[in-house]
Amino acid sequence: MPNYIVLGNWTQQGIQNIHEAPNRIKTTHSMVEKAGGKMQLYYTMGNFDFIMVVELPSDDAMAEILLCLGSMGNVRTQTLKAWTEAEGAKLLSSSHP
Repeated sequence: MPNYIVLGNWTQQGIQNIHEAPNRIKTTHSMVEKAGGKMQLYYTMGNFDFIMVVELPSDDAMAEILLCLGSMGNVRTQTLKAWTEAEGAKLLSSSHP
């Protein structure tokens, strides 16, 4: 199943309503689970306010969730598609066309 690293920051609206963040995260977990995936959230210091490590069945499922989250106006995200070490080794060692 594809993996994604989501780098996130609060918007002005999101930080003004920061007390609602735990419930928003529960909603995000629910969306991911309904799409057949799982996620782990980490709050961070530095350039990003949080990161999410997400596993979902497809890029389309990830895009739909990110669009929904973005439309709520509380966060802005940057997303990286990721491969596990084993998946990466397979890609790197395959013959090139």
